[in-house]
Amino acid sequence: MSLAQRIFPTVNILARVSGMFSLWITLPIAVAWFGNDDGLAPFITSLTFLLLGSVLLAILTHGYKREMKARDGFVLVVGLWTVLPAVSALPLLLFNPSLSFTHAYFETMSALTTTGATVLTGLDQLPPSINLWRHLLNWLGGMGIIVLAVAILPMLGVGGLQLFKAETPGPIKDAKLTPRIRETARNLWIVYAGLTLACTLLLKFAGEMSWLDAVCHAFAAMCLGGFSTHDASVGYFNSPIIEAILIVFMLLAATNFATHYVALTGRKLSAYLKDSEFKAMLLLILVSTLGCAAYLLKQNTYPDYLTALRHVAFNLVSIATDSGFASVDFGMWPIFVPLLMLFLSCITACSGSTGGGIKMIRTLIMVRESGRQMSSLLHPNAVHPLRVNGMAIPNQIIFAVMGFVFLYAMSIVGLTFLLLLSGLDFLSSFTAIIACINNAGPGLGIVGPASNYGVLSDIQIWICNFAMLLGRLEVFSLLILFSVAFWKS
Repeated sequence: MSLAQRIFPTVNILARVSGMFSLWITLPIAVAWFGNDDGLAPFITSLTFLLLGSVLLAILTHGYKREMKARDGFVLVVGLWTVLPAVSALPLLLFNPSLSFTHAYFETMSALTTTGATVLTGLDQLPPSINLWRHLLNWLGGMGIIVLAVAILPMLGVGGLQLFKAETPGPIKDAKLTPRIRETARNLWIVYAGLTLACTLLLKFAGEMSWLDAVCHAFAAMCLGGFSTHDASVGYFNSPIIEAILIVFMLLAATNFATHYVALTGRKLSAYLKDSEFKAMLLLILVSTLGCAAYLLKQNTYPDYLTALRHVAFNLVSIATDSGFASVDFGMWPIFVPLLMLFLSCITACSGSTGGGIKMIRTLIMVRESGRQMSSLLHPNAVHPLRVNGMAIPNQIIFAVMGFVFLYAMSIVGLTFLLLLSGLDFLSSFTAIIACINNAGPGLGIVGPASNYGVLSDIQIWICNFAMLLGRLEVFSLLILFSVAFWKS
């Protein structure tokens, strides 16, 4: 098979998906048209250019169409998550010519990977269409561009299962809600969109937000993206009601959407009670919140426990679920609490959710495997099956989890050293990588919640871009492309 025959089929699919993706630009065009804001011309120009480019590329590679194989799925996934941020950056570059491509690409990579880190300032003064575009990218990235494509682009004619397994988070990827993968993806999106609508209405009727604020923050909450229409993030509203609503929906977004689907279709809340991940996530967050609030009260950070509990609850849930909203500058808290919050961002979100990090199911598997190994030391001949949600976990999955956790940890170490080599201080380097690879948003130090990533140099921003992509594709899906075996015939 020639190089063209191997690459062009993937390029053809990439062109068609990019063309369909660019149609989402019609939404900010409508907002700009009715609001008469300055984003209209950049969005119209971007849509025209992207549609023409996608159609031309699709025509040129049309003769190379074929059914995709498993490894093609990985190439397309990485290709999409690399190319779409560049495509999405075009309206930002046209709107603000002084914005560098590096910064624009970071902003859209952060949006699509639902990281929520930003390089922009003056968010309050941005045209509504630009703010909507940032949050729309956030929302689309939440369940994954590939799952979206499989759900609504049946004309692709490619192996949907390979794509879904390459992009879907979590270690157990063969479970289906319905027999057909396209229907599975569609059902997940219906749940996702329904919860987003409910969040939007509740935020609007809370009385503090405009419709734009409500829609954008609902998008960011359900995708755990953490973008805001204000530089002060959720702290701009200073509203306990809004914070409480967002806490609920961030927790829902951090829950496996398959669990939501089963609960909604069966009309049984017992689906949540049977989900070990969900229960472990809630327990971990509850204990951490109560303990950290007591610690901040003891450190005289806040005058009373209820005030401490309010601010800890919102910001800890936000970071632990990898959302990235902030209501106060938690970087000024005693270092124990923000570091604990960033640690929680590594392990808290459930598989099949819009969160990042190791995922709670891997955490449970590793904890129970550690206990099983210690038990084996005392009882070498005993048989101790490892179970999660009542299911025995095969050794193959346990080994895969161990491999994932090792690569995840080594990636954090390696990328942190790269930022240190570039001249960044340790606290900012370490927490920036933790925040980016977990798609959690703000770190500490100069990338803390009171600042943003615009203070970093170009090379430091590209390192963070790689960390965001690595985290969003769960390490293996990206690093496998760097293996020699992957490219052998």
